[in-house]
Amino acid sequence: MRADALLWEPSAARAEATRLASFRRRAGAPDYDALHMWSIQQPEEFWRLVWDDCGVVGEPGARVIERGEHFWDTRFFPDARLSVAENFLSPHAGVDPASEALVAVDESGARRSRSWQELRADAGAMATALRSLGVQPGDRVVAWLPNSIEAVVVMLGATSIGAVYSSTSPDFGAHGVLDRFGQIEPVVLFAADGYPYGGKHFDCLERLADIRAGLPTLRATVVVGDATASRSGTEPAGTIGWDAFLAPHRGTPLAPERFAFDHPWYVLYSSGTTGVPKCIVHRAGGVLLQHVKEHQLHCDIRAGDRVMYFTTTGWMMWNWLVSTLASGATAVLYDGSPFHPGPNVLFDVADTEQLTLLGVSAKFIDSIGKAGIEPITTHRLDELRTICSTGSPLSPDGFRVIYERVKRDVHLASIAGGTDLCGCLVGGDPTGPVYAGEIQRPALGMAVDAAADDGSSLRESPGIPGELVCRAPFPSMPLGFWGDATGLPFGYGAGSSYHAAYYARFPEVWAHGDFASWTVQGGMVIHGRSDATLNPGGVRIGTAEIYRVAESIPEVLESLAFGQEWNGDVRIVLLVRLVDGATLTDELKAEIRSRIRRECSPRHVPAVIAQVDDLPRTRSNKLVELAVADAVHGRPVRNTDALANPEAIEAIVALPELAC
Repeated sequence: MRADALLWEPSAARAEATRLASFRRRAGAPDYDALHMWSIQQPEEFWRLVWDDCGVVGEPGARVIERGEHFWDTRFFPDARLSVAENFLSPHAGVDPASEALVAVDESGARRSRSWQELRADAGAMATALRSLGVQPGDRVVAWLPNSIEAVVVMLGATSIGAVYSSTSPDFGAHGVLDRFGQIEPVVLFAADGYPYGGKHFDCLERLADIRAGLPTLRATVVVGDATASRSGTEPAGTIGWDAFLAPHRGTPLAPERFAFDHPWYVLYSSGTTGVPKCIVHRAGGVLLQHVKEHQLHCDIRAGDRVMYFTTTGWMMWNWLVSTLASGATAVLYDGSPFHPGPNVLFDVADTEQLTLLGVSAKFIDSIGKAGIEPITTHRLDELRTICSTGSPLSPDGFRVIYERVKRDVHLASIAGGTDLCGCLVGGDPTGPVYAGEIQRPALGMAVDAAADDGSSLRESPGIPGELVCRAPFPSMPLGFWGDATGLPFGYGAGSSYHAAYYARFPEVWAHGDFASWTVQGGMVIHGRSDATLNPGGVRIGTAEIYRVAESIPEVLESLAFGQEWNGDVRIVLLVRLVDGATLTDELKAEIRSRIRRECSPRHVPAVIAQVDDLPRTRSNKLVELAVADAVHGRPVRNTDALANPEAIEAIVALPELAC
């Protein structure tokens, strides 16, 4: 499909009924462009209106912004006091407290739920149980759990008393867990004893013993039983079961404490494929404010909606998903394979749970196209207003898949941001048109741009790629990295590693690490990670441009490109994973090259195309171009425990096509 083809536009009535249109009218802006310009030129007025209009509970204080000497020193709502748990669990107009706040569904079809009343009671018991262990504000409480009700309850109980929450999924090995949790020295660990995936059961207890041994600061380990397990239910020595941990504290009402806007809420982690993961500390007020803005304005989430994002607890989209509670929406938690027992399972859940928003990865959408499934003919999807896509750039053909095979009248919100800000830089506009291959708009309140090598703006040069940047401070800038500076509260700080990650490229400008360009419609295209940019002949090329073309060929299931040093220059290598039964013939190679030459440029054409059985990826399903390049060049690939399939790298290194 041609990039920039118009695929969808809301009716005037639908657009005017959105939360965004209501907000725009309150701001006095005639359209999105004017609203965005106002939001970055008058940030004090904008963020105050977000606080009020999106229903943030707390004391905002008199000041909205306290400007510092540097970009990262700027503070938002410096006098505010708020509680995340209070925001998540306060009553919402029109929402029955006895209705469902959380629904948990697994791949077997098992379903559990918690009403708003029950969730508040569970959070109260959790908070009291943690206090009984002496957990204090700033202490770390961690969860090695699947996407489950228990993970949300732990987070709510911890944040209600000011503890810092961090999670990762149970498919991580012991080394991967310790590389993350070991840095932040947690006092309480919540761990699954097992989990199902793809029709199989995986036991966690052996790994749990190694994890506990590597976390000497633990005061308690609470084991959450897996309903699919066949074991007797007896917890390992030195641990306590979930029910036994909470039982003495049942009936204790939730009494959330309010803390400063910048009080730490989450620790999230970088991918860890090029070294030990960075521990990114996020402030409560900043992330909460970003999430309610993104949910209510960019995704049109309303009280009473039902929202599901396919994610694990190790991906920031889990944090994004559970924040929908602050808007009065029900969060639907799915755990398991998105293709078990069949390729339609997520759409089955969408129908059964009457989802209003379904979030998936771009890779999942590509898989729909390759698998040939057509939910548009097999499912109702009556309530579904929005489909979100993130994780990697969504190709124009991926946009086509949604509108031709899933639902015609739906807002497809391709969004991009990341773990670094626990939110979005660019995202959806439910009042505007959707064009193939484009993210609709820069996010409100975010001074987003594509920057040339000299830092100048490429806003007036549509189609010219540059570094994705944000030119003004925003509320969810991280507080810092754990252990990056000394003498600061809780052991984190904005030290040299933090500055190098975001501000070394352009002084006083946030450089996000993505390669992006503006479109003539005022949207953006993400071309891939800028640190994975290819440089054949000194020309910068984004890998996503190659993927879009290669994966439009029916035989190509997915692909990975990297630059291999060759004869004093860099040659592009394209690895392809083909559909079952397909073979990489000379004819198929020629077709791939021809299409890339025609739809991209001669410089995009790979010098080498090789077939592989699998491509290496992180546990959140992101392909690891840099790790492959390091391995092929004989450089160490650190922290392979962050990879779901490290053996795929070994197979690539052994390819005869790559031999020097």
